[in-house]
Amino acid sequence: MATIVFDTHAFVNELAEAGMPEMQAAVLARWQATLINKTLATKQDLKELELSLTIRLGSMMVVAIGVVAALVKLL
Repeated sequence: MATIVFDTHAFVNELAEAGMPEMQAAVLARWQATLINKTLATKQDLKELELSLTIRLGSMMVVAIGVVAALVKLL
């Protein structure tokens, strides 16, 4: 999974300017960065998933066609 860039310094500065204590803002920024990097998918992640699902669906279709062909021969 690719890393998403999150500017923690700008985030802390903006929170501090809005009145939040800087130590509190820094902790929030660390947790926010961790959350973003661990849970959000990038466009590359989605393309890899799409390729994997396409291959899996294609394989399932080949098997299904094989089963139908075998059943047609039996009947």
